[in-house]
Amino acid sequence: MQITPFRIEEYMGKHEFHAQYLLSSSDAQSQTIEELLALEPGAHDAFLKHWCGYTESPGAPWLREVLAKIYQSITANQLIVVSAAEEAIFLFYHALLTPSDHAIVESPCYESALTLPASTGAAVSQWRRRPEDGWAHDLAALESLIRPNTRAIYINSPHNPTGLLMRPEIYRGLLALAERHNIYVFCDEVYRELEHDPATRLPAACDLYDRAISLGSVSKTYGLPGLRLGWLACHDAQFLERIISLKHYTTICASAPSEFLTALAFRHRQKFIDRSLQIVLRNLRQLSAFFGRHPNLFDWTPPNASTIGFAHYKGRQNVQDFCDQLVREAGVLLLPGTVYDEPHYIRFGYGRRNMPESLAQFESWLANQAR
Repeated sequence: MQITPFRIEEYMGKHEFHAQYLLSSSDAQSQTIEELLALEPGAHDAFLKHWCGYTESPGAPWLREVLAKIYQSITANQLIVVSAAEEAIFLFYHALLTPSDHAIVESPCYESALTLPASTGAAVSQWRRRPEDGWAHDLAALESLIRPNTRAIYINSPHNPTGLLMRPEIYRGLLALAERHNIYVFCDEVYRELEHDPATRLPAACDLYDRAISLGSVSKTYGLPGLRLGWLACHDAQFLERIISLKHYTTICASAPSEFLTALAFRHRQKFIDRSLQIVLRNLRQLSAFFGRHPNLFDWTPPNASTIGFAHYKGRQNVQDFCDQLVREAGVLLLPGTVYDEPHYIRFGYGRRNMPESLAQFESWLANQAR
């Protein structure tokens, strides 16, 4: 397998644990294990007595039962637990694609969505959205990319990095198009349940199409990235068996403590959603006001879901040089759009409680630069 460097993770890894002010983080505010165990009487003692042996490769049955409640038509046996979303993306592509296949990837996107299908030897086309169109989806353009050997379409809604939901008519049209051509749809739904207006929530793809596979994770909406746990849900039993067979060569099974804590959290998941949404909506107002004060430097299509948005940087400086200088001089971390092949954009994150402090530090640095 030949694979290119993961630019997003390399940039974050270089700065994330040294910068004091994180203004591009994609996850919601995290919690402590103590806070999780306080959710239920007896959870502390049960956790201390929890067996740290191997777990089942598909995930503990009692965990899958809890996770399946997110969906309308998925049972515990139609869900596989994985060690974070990244493993899920790897397993999907490598369980499905061969060098004679073709995949279509919605972009800009989280980089592994593009690099991993290419690592199988398959041909890859980008269904690229354009900022000049407000990041709109062009369904006719997608249809024009389909080939006789197209096996997979990757989509992401709510979307990283724009923070936008796919329009319902586009979403259903895409799934109908995939069904006509017998194409698998991988729907990255790690920001699902963090729509800024819950009434706009799309159905999970796996509930609408038998060859759609929905990706979920505890990392984003629920603010538990340290548990390193995700899952895949799909009605196609044979394909799920292929994923489990490949998983035997990756992690084999998930972490037993993480399974316990995830099941505990998801028995109370609405509390996590409500808390994250409260933080996001408060911070988004402040971030929008910031952009309003600096129209010479930034504009954006306002996000309507998730913890992130993609702002157009209008300054003269190279966007990566700008972000590098900012983190070096002010300790404020932003993610340059170069990691998404969008060299005039910057990803902002607004899911952390201390975002106002980070934003104030950034604005103070900008004021000093203008002197």
